[in-house]
Amino acid sequence: MNWLILAGISTGMRTLTATAVLCWYAWLGLLPQHGWTFWAGNLVSAIVFTLLAVGEYVGDTLPTTPSRTAPVGVIGRLLFGALAGILAARAVQEPTAGGVVFGMAGALIGTYGGHRLRMVGARWAGRDLPVALTESALALTLALIAAQRLHVDGATEGLFPH
Repeated sequence: MNWLILAGISTGMRTLTATAVLCWYAWLGLLPQHGWTFWAGNLVSAIVFTLLAVGEYVGDTLPTTPSRTAPVGVIGRLLFGALAGILAARAVQEPTAGGVVFGMAGALIGTYGGHRLRMVGARWAGRDLPVALTESALALTLALIAAQRLHVDGATEGLFPH
């Protein structure tokens, strides 16, 4: 379940990144989706979530963007953390409820921990933009690590067809 938390942390840092990465992995057949999450393995889903994630990266660098710790930001991150957790859990045939819990827990860690790191980093760097870009890169890296580890663990347990 630690990879589900990592996907949630990525979501807390950048709301749509983990979902976009998990959709690409599903479309590539690396994290097959079953049942109602079949839509994640569609190329259209991967492209749409990627475009939304890129838009979020751009929006996050603007000074007028509201804080992620505002209620709307937290709720959005919790919902997408649950979604990322569900996609990750369903891919490796773990309980959906666990995906929701671990995805949301990770999203809270990423939301508040990422916010704190960003504030400290911006003070240290004297500017927010380089820290924002670094945080975006970190969110993407964490999502990629989570997806790859889920793929490796699922393949090791024989959950995916060869």
